[in-house]
Amino acid sequence: MKKQLIAMAVASTVSVAALADVAISGQLKTNFTHTDWDSASVNDSDVFKHEGDIYVKGQSGDTGVVMNFSIGDDTDGGTAASTQTQVEDVYMTTKVGDISIKAGQWDNGNNEMRASSRKAGKIEASTSLAGIGLKYNNGNDSDDEVTVSANLGGVAASFKQKNAGEDFSVSGSVQGVNAKYAVIGSDTANSDKSYVEVSTTLSGVGVKFGKAEADSAVCLDGDTWLGDFENSYTCNSIINDGVSAYKLNKGQDLTGIELSTSLEGNKIVFRNVNADDVTGADTTFNKVIVTRPLASGATFELTYTDVSDDGDTTTDYASLDLELAVKF
Repeated sequence: MKKQLIAMAVASTVSVAALADVAISGQLKTNFTHTDWDSASVNDSDVFKHEGDIYVKGQSGDTGVVMNFSIGDDTDGGTAASTQTQVEDVYMTTKVGDISIKAGQWDNGNNEMRASSRKAGKIEASTSLAGIGLKYNNGNDSDDEVTVSANLGGVAASFKQKNAGEDFSVSGSVQGVNAKYAVIGSDTANSDKSYVEVSTTLSGVGVKFGKAEADSAVCLDGDTWLGDFENSYTCNSIINDGVSAYKLNKGQDLTGIELSTSLEGNKIVFRNVNADDVTGADTTFNKVIVTRPLASGATFELTYTDVSDDGDTTTDYASLDLELAVKF
């Protein structure tokens, strides 16, 4: 009997240890959006939508595996289900001596100039020598990249050599003022993008200024605080439904200012963004976001957006979005 109890205890310990190497987390949000169009020719709309994500991470020594899944959305107002599950990121991380290896498929992340993208068959190798970061990235011969980065006296700088261009970024902080400058360079004529940002805190109020610029042959298509402009496949075609990404024209620049503070447990953010430098297509975006954590563990967020397009009054609208989200 004692041997059986000991065996059960050992088996239980082994099982717990095995489970401890696997972590599962995720999030789910539900949104209700009412859009009021200025034009009488466009019907106002009420849309319910939900989006979810599941993150799975396994670890064995210095080797890890990451699998991320998206759980589709329902944007049809409840008349028919359109839920689907998609595999987004699947990759392995490990080490070979002092070299870190990452292989598989993963999202390269948004920034203020470009939308994120992912593809299968990627590999990345990185290390550091005397404080200099070195990284090599390749995706089936289509994205051969070498990145060199360093921190020089509190200033972070990086340079990336790509197949058809060069990227550069530098950022730092001086007496409470944060600043960064980044460039996405292209060997194609008139296809460079750049971004500059300055931020600080004044009397408890966060203040941020940013300007993203695009040359005449390309579109800005990032999805950050400046707004959701993911339009890689419809560049130069203004399509606006009040729900999905707003499409910019080629050469349009973005100038934005953000003010943020906390009041009675609520985080309050105001943003004003202007898209300009294209005749007849200047657009102004004003947004107020109020976020509050709830005692239930969920988070409530209210977002009011007002959009005014000088080039086409049928795309002017005001929307109210109510979101309930939870992370686990």
